[in-house]
Amino acid sequence: MQTDVMFAGFGGQGVMLIGQMLAYAGMSEGKNVVWLPSYGPEMRGGTAYCSVVIADRAIASPIIDRPGTIAVMNRPSLDKFATKVKSQGFLIINTSLIDATSDRTDIVQVLVPANQIALEAGTGKAANMAILGAYLGCTQAVSMDAVRAIVQKQLAKKPQFIETNLRVLESGFALGQASSQKSGAGA
Repeated sequence: MQTDVMFAGFGGQGVMLIGQMLAYAGMSEGKNVVWLPSYGPEMRGGTAYCSVVIADRAIASPIIDRPGTIAVMNRPSLDKFATKVKSQGFLIINTSLIDATSDRTDIVQVLVPANQIALEAGTGKAANMAILGAYLGCTQAVSMDAVRAIVQKQLAKKPQFIETNLRVLESGFALGQASSQKSGAGA
């Protein structure tokens, strides 16, 4: 089995971090993983996206033209990438910053108020975790236990943020899982 995802947003929204966390979680489960980052000309505020491929067999290419899932954190990313989602795939949209959806009827759109979820948990900086959670809820690409362990490891030097990030991750997971079940879609 192979799953692939593209996370996209502005630099500074944490899209690279959640891509790395997903890749590390896949590796911790003994899976083959590719994480491929791409930055715009600016780091913070510029376009940033990454692709992650997780498979239980060798990965032929790190380049994915039509990902099974695309998660967008801002409107320019929606405009640029929504057409690239594979038919029957997932388009995860941060509705806190994006006031539009796709016109496509051949995909499952997962609407996640990521910034709102993070703010309600106590910090606006964890919106990316809601998006990662939604992806996991939709696809079950890796286990939540593996991701929880990676979050704890990555934030070990800032332990005061661990619990909040895990709560946001769980909230996103619930939204992704509900969307996946409602649509009848799977990994």
